[in-house]
Amino acid sequence: MVTTQRKAVALISGGLDSLLAAKAVMEQGVHVEGINFYTGFCVEGHTHAIRKKDKAKPKRNNALWVAEQLGIKLHIVDVIEEYKDIVINPSHGYGQHMNPCLDCKGFMVKKAHQWIEENDFDFIITGEVIGQRPMSQRKDTMPVIARESGAGDLLVRPLCAQHLPPTLPEQEGWLDREQLFDFSGRTRKPQMALAEQYGFEDYAQPAGGCCFLTDAHYSKKIADLWASRGERRYELDDIMLLKVGRHIRPKKHFKLIIGREEGENNFLSGYHKMFATIKTTSHAGPLTLIDGDVNDEDIELAARISARYSQGRTAEKVEVEFTNKQGVSKLIEVVPMPVSQLDEAWQV
Repeated sequence: MVTTQRKAVALISGGLDSLLAAKAVMEQGVHVEGINFYTGFCVEGHTHAIRKKDKAKPKRNNALWVAEQLGIKLHIVDVIEEYKDIVINPSHGYGQHMNPCLDCKGFMVKKAHQWIEENDFDFIITGEVIGQRPMSQRKDTMPVIARESGAGDLLVRPLCAQHLPPTLPEQEGWLDREQLFDFSGRTRKPQMALAEQYGFEDYAQPAGGCCFLTDAHYSKKIADLWASRGERRYELDDIMLLKVGRHIRPKKHFKLIIGREEGENNFLSGYHKMFATIKTTSHAGPLTLIDGDVNDEDIELAARISARYSQGRTAEKVEVEFTNKQGVSKLIEVVPMPVSQLDEAWQV
């Protein structure tokens, strides 16, 4: 009698939980492949690669690293455009910041469910643990994700399965429920112990997360971006730029993005055709992007602020080069803005 090997797709974020969940199912003889949805908000290693001060930090893609450790195929799916509606109009609202966690998880499971139907796979694996996340990983919200995604009882959460009703793979004998786990709560000690048992080392920080939408400072910048535009919309370039530099809005109609070190200056220079720029020429200093339409008075204000962050901050005059969006440049001299005149309210 020939037994059909069952196939599952695991949502691979790059964190410890998804690594362990996939491994636990593989241990039961199931063929597992990974799927990673690229939203634009989880670009691991991006800022570490830009900044010299972060050069010692890992620059790897943790989802690819997890797939390598497991020895499985990883499907990376671009969902940037589809995901915009989740960020802009989450039906279940936001978490503490701009994180639409419940809608996000439901969206990804729904996409995974579509994928298994198209690719003749049997069920879906996630690394969710009851009580670990205050919005999406609660016992009362987990059924919501299963129901609204359409996955139903094809959604298996191996790390906390024993706290949940048996899924179809368990009922059909594809998985032995007794070999799944009963993890719960915010502690990661059980996961770390299981990782040691499986022989996994150098994994991503167990309590970490790569989604910038959970970060208070990043969320504030998104809110400011939408307020300045008078509507909720963003593009990939917006997502990337919000992660880099000082963001200062001295007036409602324009914002400055000021590089904090050489690596950020180099990165921002790639946007010089999209924005007017300011660069100090008499002293070493930052590259500044001007986001918005400005007049001569605005340019002088922007130049004074930019000069404040240059090595000429205490000089009587600093020469800067202003270049408009058409690439036309002019040199101007300004008095660096004193710290006492920098308004904290300008900081985004």
